[in-house]
Amino acid sequence: MAAFVKAINAKIRSNPVANYVCSTHFWGPVSNFGIPVAAVMDTQKSPDLISGQMTAALCIYSATFMRYSLAVTPANYLLFACHAVNEAAQLTQGYRYLQYHKWGGKEQEATEKASQLAGAAKEKVKEVEGKVLDAVKK
Repeated sequence: MAAFVKAINAKIRSNPVANYVCSTHFWGPVSNFGIPVAAVMDTQKSPDLISGQMTAALCIYSATFMRYSLAVTPANYLLFACHAVNEAAQLTQGYRYLQYHKWGGKEQEATEKASQLAGAAKEKVKEVEGKVLDAVKK
């Protein structure tokens, strides 16, 4: 049985593509891609849910590992891409956080919501006014 496993391992290691697919240089970044995928999906959610501290920590984390993915020998470009996507998503989230919490986005959202409610109230008043006028005419 051990000879059989050694033979299969030798066959895999002789093919460069199969050798790469069976390595941690491939499976580490592939399994890590869940983080940037989640980050990209989070860019579609409400900015009031964003944690500024966590976003800053993830920016530092991804920038650090982008650097180290190129410092190892051989350079791990798949890991670099994984962290580059995460860095871009976290920078986007950081901008959304600042825009919403620091640069007036929250107040603008509240103003827009108040305007919508005021418009709906005006329409309701006109509707009731029309019913009252109809009732008076009868």
